[in-house]
Amino acid sequence: MIDIDRVRDETPGCRDLVHLNNAGCALPPAAVLDTMVDYLRAEATRGGYETQRERAGQLAAVYDSLAVLIGAGSSEIALADNATRAWDMVFYGLRLGPGDRILTCRSEYGSNAIAYLQQAARTGVEVRVVGDDASGQIDLRQLEKELAEPGVRLVSMTHIPTQGGLINPAAAVGALTAAAGVPFLLDACQSVGQLDLDVNELKCDVLTGTGRKYVRGPRGTGFLYVRESAMELFEPAVLDNGSAVWTSPTTYEMSQDARRYETWEKNYAAVAGLGAAADYALSLGVAAIEARVVGLGELLRRTLSDIDRVRVHDLGSNRCGIVSFTVDGLAPEDVKSALAADRVNVSVSKSTSSQWDLPARGLTGVVRASAHYYNTESEIEYVGSLVERLVADNGPRDPRD
Repeated sequence: MIDIDRVRDETPGCRDLVHLNNAGCALPPAAVLDTMVDYLRAEATRGGYETQRERAGQLAAVYDSLAVLIGAGSSEIALADNATRAWDMVFYGLRLGPGDRILTCRSEYGSNAIAYLQQAARTGVEVRVVGDDASGQIDLRQLEKELAEPGVRLVSMTHIPTQGGLINPAAAVGALTAAAGVPFLLDACQSVGQLDLDVNELKCDVLTGTGRKYVRGPRGTGFLYVRESAMELFEPAVLDNGSAVWTSPTTYEMSQDARRYETWEKNYAAVAGLGAAADYALSLGVAAIEARVVGLGELLRRTLSDIDRVRVHDLGSNRCGIVSFTVDGLAPEDVKSALAADRVNVSVSKSTSSQWDLPARGLTGVVRASAHYYNTESEIEYVGSLVERLVADNGPRDPRD
């Protein structure tokens, strides 16, 4: 069990607002702030390079903590400025051409889809979007059929989409890709820190994550896992003197572990903060975090579903702490603004981030409310009352008025 009173006391933002935008950027605990400020002060008084050298053990421990968070080895972890750059370092290193195929899912994230389309235009690789099953998750039967055809070079999928509470069956996808001998790239941007993940159970060859969302770390941090046995399958998109050594005037040698996917310069105060955030999650227990977040997500869905003219749009047989909804007669941005006026943070997911999903469901956008373990049942009830009031205040008008 998580001591909710304690974690709220340790989260300064909980004092002044209801934060349901954790899928965008979660509120960091005080331990993350203190770690970053302490590191910055050391840099200011000792020098950046000198602080990095003196705190080498603290920085190295970040790799260990992230590895434990997802069940990996520390040598399989690389750091990045954000999850997209971590993802890019692997994806853009693939040598693709005509006759090759990439398989992905209908709920795929916009940044990834844009990268697929760019590579299709550049190289002639074919991008195939695997359909959904009756529940709205990736259709495993169709995926298996697609994998049986020649030319599949990569299966790349978002674990939890930006536009709703769906949890795609990543472990089942991983089992199929492993059996077919096809590399599996999993975007876990929304699931790391929210779900209890183990890369060995997921059977993914690559996993990417961010610090700012459910891990509760600083912005400008991300990381990459590459399975040791798959390291040679993905050539880094770029190299510099942080990922390789210039061994002679005409030769270089890449790092032997996942740090071949890093670049040399980093925001080390943010890296230290990311490590503190991972340690904080580990101290609470990721299984306990998942149970709490999923439970709050279901409570929020039930609360909103009971309100007239509110439609909840989450798909899938398994769902998480992200809840997508609309209010009949109101634009999602208007709902967001109305809630913000009462110090409730939510977000809006637009079709520009999910062109293979939302438009097919007749949606241009949805309100996204995303709970974390530090949210409370009373906050969920409060948000429900605000939405109910919003519906009442914007109900059908008598044409004679």
